[in-house]
Amino acid sequence: MEQRTLGRTGREVSVLGLGTWQLGADWGEVSEADAHAVLEAAVEAGVTFFDTADVYGDGRSEQVIGSFLAARPDAGVTVATKMGRRAEQQLASYTPAAFREWTDRSRRNLGVDTLDLVQLHCPPTEVIEADATYAALDALVESGAIAAYGVSVETVDQALAAIARPGVASVQIILNAFRLKPLDRVLPAAIDAGVGIVARVPLASGLLSGRYDATTTFADDDHRTFNRDGSAFDVGETFSGVDFATGVEAAQEFSRLVAAADLGLTPAQAALAWVAQQPGVTTVIPGARDAAQARANAAAGEAAPLPAPLLDGVRELYERHFAAVIGSRW
Repeated sequence: MEQRTLGRTGREVSVLGLGTWQLGADWGEVSEADAHAVLEAAVEAGVTFFDTADVYGDGRSEQVIGSFLAARPDAGVTVATKMGRRAEQQLASYTPAAFREWTDRSRRNLGVDTLDLVQLHCPPTEVIEADATYAALDALVESGAIAAYGVSVETVDQALAAIARPGVASVQIILNAFRLKPLDRVLPAAIDAGVGIVARVPLASGLLSGRYDATTTFADDDHRTFNRDGSAFDVGETFSGVDFATGVEAAQEFSRLVAAADLGLTPAQAALAWVAQQPGVTTVIPGARDAAQARANAAAGEAAPLPAPLLDGVRELYERHFAAVIGSRW
């Protein structure tokens, strides 16, 4: 699989990575054995980038990754974790002492002395804009607790603010066929600054797989059930913030575009390839609940360039269904 430099970290990572939220919580139950099978399948398929967070299952995702990599020290995987959502979301929570506490906990969970990459986990805008935030992160780098840091963001404006900071190695942002706004300003700015882009929610919480219809339901402990109104966290993280019924309709249109292109790809693979092939994207981090899904996702990293009719169709689909509804929000 193609490897790309992850911004200012200098590390080479696979263009298709693995998101591991689902191995911790909020996507229904995943056993530890199944989680290890997903990680093993991803590594065998060429994945060298895992993304996790200290709140995914209250550390369970980190612990699962840590135990897997302890058994596979030769896997060559870069692990990015995230911090900040364990505290009240206000500037006063983001102190040097808190940063140290959070990173020490992640180091224990992952079983490492130095974290490869720590990302602030969608913090409030005032945290992203505060000089003190980056002074505290720089101190963690200097101490050896972390090798590099980045910021995971909700909005384009937050991404641009983070990219402007000289110590920020990477920015993580939602990018998929339903969320095109980052293409216009964020990706060009990242290229100019040498900042890596980690694209999350690339399948719009599974919508772009084309497997759902208006009658599809999810488990009670799945965020696609309990966060549709944004009551648990930013609604943009669930189905990319689009109305489920509209998302299903648009996903069916996307599936027809893929079928017409006759690419030999599933809709999910085409959606992942679309993100991976955007200039400025470093790695894409779909989740996977089983080994077969992990292998299928990774195969999208080897897809040929997508044809112009499909690319044009994605833009038209976005403009017709989503630009006016979500374009100004994120």
